[in-house]
Amino acid sequence: MLRRSFDEMNPIMLQIDGSRGEGGGQMVRTALALSALTGRPFGMTRIRANRPKGGLKAQHLMAIEALQAICSATVTEVRLGAEAMAFEPGKVQPGNYSFDIGTAGSISLLLQALLPPLLFASGPSTLHLKGGTCGKWQPPVVYTQQVLLPYLARFADIELAIGRQGYFPKGGGEVTARIQPKLPSRIGLATLPPYLLTEGGRPVRMGGLAFAADTLAGRQVAERMASSAQIALREWNCPVDIETAYGPAYDPGAGIVLWAETGISADGSPLRLGADALGERGKPAETVGREAARQLRNTLRANTPVDEHLADQLAPFLGLLPGSRIRVGRPSGHLLSNMAMTELFLPVRFARNGQIFEVEPTEEL
Repeated sequence: MLRRSFDEMNPIMLQIDGSRGEGGGQMVRTALALSALTGRPFGMTRIRANRPKGGLKAQHLMAIEALQAICSATVTEVRLGAEAMAFEPGKVQPGNYSFDIGTAGSISLLLQALLPPLLFASGPSTLHLKGGTCGKWQPPVVYTQQVLLPYLARFADIELAIGRQGYFPKGGGEVTARIQPKLPSRIGLATLPPYLLTEGGRPVRMGGLAFAADTLAGRQVAERMASSAQIALREWNCPVDIETAYGPAYDPGAGIVLWAETGISADGSPLRLGADALGERGKPAETVGREAARQLRNTLRANTPVDEHLADQLAPFLGLLPGSRIRVGRPSGHLLSNMAMTELFLPVRFARNGQIFEVEPTEEL
């Protein structure tokens, strides 16, 4: 793994101002993912400048280190809190990899950087990841597993297994991801239909998982979250199946992820909306369940085909398939930043017409 100074890096690399748009860590993850996928080097300055504590955090450093291993990248020297970096990728190598964030830093956010290039690798890969599986300002791994991955099934068969939940502050969660690409390279994208995610609908079924550390089993925390969410979702008059799970963890913690299926999109994707809520000390389990149910209910009432968080996570994948369309009620800063980043690395643009964004090619992929 080579490290160089800025002056020694590729002079034709993209130059990115990390303070633009929402100015957070999403820009770092998306740039790393698309750089490794396309082979396009980039430099970024003013990293996370719009956050109270700017610079790189542990999960960003792990994403850089992981992609160095996966694609033999050359990077500038980076450290915790660094506000600038440059990244020059090599060829993506499938394989068996193990990465430990070392904190409760998000495994789901790390996956956002690692999945795109591995979906188009020349062979299967297995990732053994340690870190946080749920926490503030991050999608729970269960959300990634149950809501995001069904939309990526066109590119690869992906299995995501949670061996141990990792809660704040120690983390220590264990997740295994197995990725079997379906396309030999990005050239195979021409055979895939674009995403057509513009029509909402009423739920035909709902599911969920309420999970907690095994030290909370005696207080029936998972059951109470599940029950309150189930009651709150009765108005939709469809089957609701919320499972409960306890497991060993280094810290006491709990959470719930809910999803609703509203049918099949015009491109064949399963339409699935998600919502989640995190348990906190002093917050009743019933409140956590109702909070997640309210979030899901509000998304369903807005009649949008995808929830706000799924929309921003899908943006780079939409960019791979010109002609894709997505309707969102109110675009988040993350979504707009991801679209802008995708336009930098891929020959597409996101044209907006009211609530609908359409991916238009600017040249051949």
